[in-house]
Amino acid sequence: MTTQHTFTRKTITVDGLTTGYLEAGQGDPLVLLHGGEFGAGAELGWERVIDALAEQYRVLAPDMLGFGDSAKVIDFNDGRGMRIRHIARFCAELGVASAHFVGNSMGAINLLVDTTSETPRLPVRSLTAICGGGEIQRNEHSAALYDYDATLDGMRRIVTALFADPAYPADEAYLQRRYESSIAPGAWESLAAARFRRPGLEAPATPSSQRAYHRIAVPAMIIEGERDKLLPSGWAAEIAGQITGARSAVIADAGHCPQIEQPPALVEVLLDFLSSVRN
Repeated sequence: MTTQHTFTRKTITVDGLTTGYLEAGQGDPLVLLHGGEFGAGAELGWERVIDALAEQYRVLAPDMLGFGDSAKVIDFNDGRGMRIRHIARFCAELGVASAHFVGNSMGAINLLVDTTSETPRLPVRSLTAICGGGEIQRNEHSAALYDYDATLDGMRRIVTALFADPAYPADEAYLQRRYESSIAPGAWESLAAARFRRPGLEAPATPSSQRAYHRIAVPAMIIEGERDKLLPSGWAAEIAGQITGARSAVIADAGHCPQIEQPPALVEVLLDFLSSVRN
């Protein structure tokens, strides 16, 4: 059975780059930044929570560069910075001067990198980081994310890594959908290219959780999945403790993508936090 969603898929050009995004609802802007695994995108990342959030907010969920319907480009010198600048310009193009930002995995890391920098670029009114910001564990699950070979079996390993419930990698239709997204023209290449390095250079380190959290001057919520296979237990409270006034929460029976695996619980925690920001 196909679920009918309220969001509309749109496309704009941002600094010459095609940018796909989802939009729904009215009110204060709420920008959702998806994760960075092969096959990721705004729709796969946020489709299960957009309708509920759009009852109170104008929800904008862009495909970041290299994903979904957005341009398949990469900056080999500053890939993360390019994506952050692109989202800032995306907001400017849509007339969004201030927004609540929610990021999952890579999207969360990008949020934290920007808000702890000396010159933040994103128009952040509040930030929520979901399963992004702790130290990625080096195990078979993180290896599955980094070493994807564009096969169905490889995608099954990625889905296994992302979710606590084994029903996800066993769901052939869901697996196929993610797989097809991962092999869209330019999608695999743009993500795989980020791992290229000149012969003789050391492999880059995984993202660190050590940042200048004291610089974050907006309300913040840090959320972890209770059964996340990629991040250590307790990382969210540890980081929230370094941010003035920040909250943390743990979503029960969720892996690395609580907004997909436990959408009602995630929405409840998020809306409670956002209501405290508004009031």
